[in-house]
Amino acid sequence: MIGPNVSLITAGHPLEPSQRRAATIGKPILIERNVWIAAAAVIGGVTVGENSVVAAGSVVTRNVAPNTLVGGNPARVIRSVRD
Repeated sequence: MIGPNVSLITAGHPLEPSQRRAATIGKPILIERNVWIAAAAVIGGVTVGENSVVAAGSVVTRNVAPNTLVGGNPARVIRSVRD
């Protein structure tokens, strides 16, 4: 499930000023099964593990382990998600 205003960002650029306009860097995003990404979250070039939840407004810059609730900017683990 993906909420409104979620951004999936796959492109970036080098940090060096002389290279910024010369190239872009693409990183794949993998969203596994049964993931919930809440409103206005930003996901950039990471894997979001199965059964995970990304809280509203979060900025995800690192991989999210399966069965995990993450939130914040940058997103951090809040707790495990289990049935």
